[in-house]
Amino acid sequence: MPHAAVLTSDTRARLPVLELYERGLATHRLWAREHDGARFGLPVADWSQTAIPGDTTLLERCSGATLDIGCGPGRLAAALSTAGVDALGIDISAGAVARARKLGANALRRCVFGPVPRAGTWRCALLADGNIGIGGEPTLLLRRVRQLLAPGGRVLVEIAPPDVATTVRELWLEDESGARSEPFAWAEVGADDVTRLARECELKVTATWTASRRWFAELRRD
Repeated sequence: MPHAAVLTSDTRARLPVLELYERGLATHRLWAREHDGARFGLPVADWSQTAIPGDTTLLERCSGATLDIGCGPGRLAAALSTAGVDALGIDISAGAVARARKLGANALRRCVFGPVPRAGTWRCALLADGNIGIGGEPTLLLRRVRQLLAPGGRVLVEIAPPDVATTVRELWLEDESGARSEPFAWAEVGADDVTRLARECELKVTATWTASRRWFAELRRD
């Protein structure tokens, strides 16, 4: 695979993933590159909006205290707060948290796998904008989210369409200057696989729906 060989022989210094991510938030221009050399754009500008199509159907299902995991620039957490919902966004990026706060969100710099305020009491958790992929291990992530939920709590997950296979990929971020990040693992979960995944995490799929070409699932903790 010639593209892979090019990546392997690239001796340029790799930057921390968060540094490239925060550059992308500032410029609204960011790409991810796969091991075979394929590159695709990331919708950073969408993440930084106050709302994008499909958000409403997700937000209207948030009742009770809601944790927005990987909140990024904070559009969902801010929208919930504006609507009077008790919401907290968490993200490992200091730059993203600062942007979220400017938008009016209650946000903290936290890793979902570390200490999280009010663990075990959240009525709802959000994994939107592909955040089911965090860490490249959806099962591990959902088991952690289950620990953060109160009994009967729900996690609302944005997933890939049914024709997309569940995969884990090694990616690099790349900005418009060609600077690249260190590699990181990211997962994608297809709609056809969400029931199996939920069962492995002691969760139950209670709803699936589509809106504006986006796919979602609601998983409940008993």
